[in-house]
Amino acid sequence: MVCNIYLRSVIVRAGRVGILTKRRVQITNTRRILHACVGVNFTWNCEFRSLKMMVDSSGAAAKRGPTVDILPEKEDDGGYVSGGLKSEDGRLRCGYSSFRGKRATMEDFFDIKTSTIDGQAVCMFGIFDGHGGSHAAEYLKQHLFDNLMKHPQFMKDTKLAISETYQQTDAAFLESEKDTVRDDGSTASTAVLVGNHLFVANVGDSRTVISKAGKAIPLSEDHKPNRSDERKRIENAGGIVMWAGTWRVGGVLAMSRAFGNRMLKQFVVAEPEIQEQEIGGEFDLLVLASDGLWDVLPNEDAVALAQREEEPEAAAQKLTETAFTRGSADNISCIVVKFHHGGDANQADPQPDKIS
Repeated sequence: MVCNIYLRSVIVRAGRVGILTKRRVQITNTRRILHACVGVNFTWNCEFRSLKMMVDSSGAAAKRGPTVDILPEKEDDGGYVSGGLKSEDGRLRCGYSSFRGKRATMEDFFDIKTSTIDGQAVCMFGIFDGHGGSHAAEYLKQHLFDNLMKHPQFMKDTKLAISETYQQTDAAFLESEKDTVRDDGSTASTAVLVGNHLFVANVGDSRTVISKAGKAIPLSEDHKPNRSDERKRIENAGGIVMWAGTWRVGGVLAMSRAFGNRMLKQFVVAEPEIQEQEIGGEFDLLVLASDGLWDVLPNEDAVALAQREEEPEAAAQKLTETAFTRGSADNISCIVVKFHHGGDANQADPQPDKIS
């Protein structure tokens, strides 16, 4: 089956949406792989749904402009969502793609926000991979970045603000769940760009990778129970790490840090590891993804595949499709950010060698 569909690309700017171009998109092999383009969802029966956008203009302690929050519709029937935005100053474009895959339920969430605070451009990207349910991941999507922007030290000491906000948000989620029998949890891998300064924070086994002159450099290290420092921390707290198909905390959880998971909270903390990076001209793109992608795609392959696509939306779609084709059995979600350091932001990126 081949569908020829005319779609309009959209650009999201602070406070408004402007129609840019009209383009022709060919969609093939719809029985196995779902394709979606900017601003719409493509589902099995070729129905379309609108991309939602919420503009939050509430004030904070710092002088803050309107916040653009991308809120794509989630599909309960295994649908595939995709889209993207371009920053108002044209310095970056990003695309996202999320697919339920072979799982019975969708527990991945993601968030993208842009704002201006004290005259500085601020962009925030997050991947939240739930386990044992979707409540923790959805809570992070709804609250984590809003809480961060409200932190009094956000602009002055961003690293401190991220660390405290992660742990305060975890405590708030656990408090909100105290009267339920649920005990789900979530990872969080986030990238916060303040001007040219990038802060990548990670809890769990989602991952963020940056490309420097075409070379893949991980900006987070997966929190696995058999990591020597993590195992020592858990055992010092009175916990155990044991093999149950894979290494697990208490024989239950296959990651050593997470939001939620109150029954293991003494050992499974939500304290993030944070890496900082000044974004210069040698950095070209950033990939954030859940482990549904990283389980089957090495860092180098993910960067090379993303570089092949001119548009970050197409890059995110390609990564999701490739992970599914390579046998990922998990939910698959990713965000691709492309940086532009002067020149024409619409100029095509160089095409590296093909990866199957």
